Amino acid sequence: MSYAFTYDVPISSEIYARIKDGLGPDLPPGMIAHLAWRTEGGLRYVDVWQTKDDYEAFAESRLHPVVHAILRDMLGFVPPEPEHTALDVIDAWTAQNPG
Repeated sequence: MSYAFTYDVPISSEIYARIKDGLGPDLPPGMIAHLAWRTEGGLRYVDVWQTKDDYEAFAESRLHPVVHAILRDMLGFVPPEPEHTALDVIDAWTAQNPG
């Protein structure tokens, strides 16, 4: 069953770009879709994964090391993880990336 969530982060698009650069070009196993857009308070994400385990493996092995290093550099500490709001996914329809 798919796992999807949304969450808000108080960062700029420039910080987001640093995070994405740090993650590298390889798509994580199990990721179906990731969207990020500007809000008044920063950015909002929505992620869709094949399973919750896929997301948690990515977050632990790739995402958190990159994000925590950037936050420590900027703030001197790592704030708590933003609250994720789970979504009740009915369908995830995406186009294949042509490469």
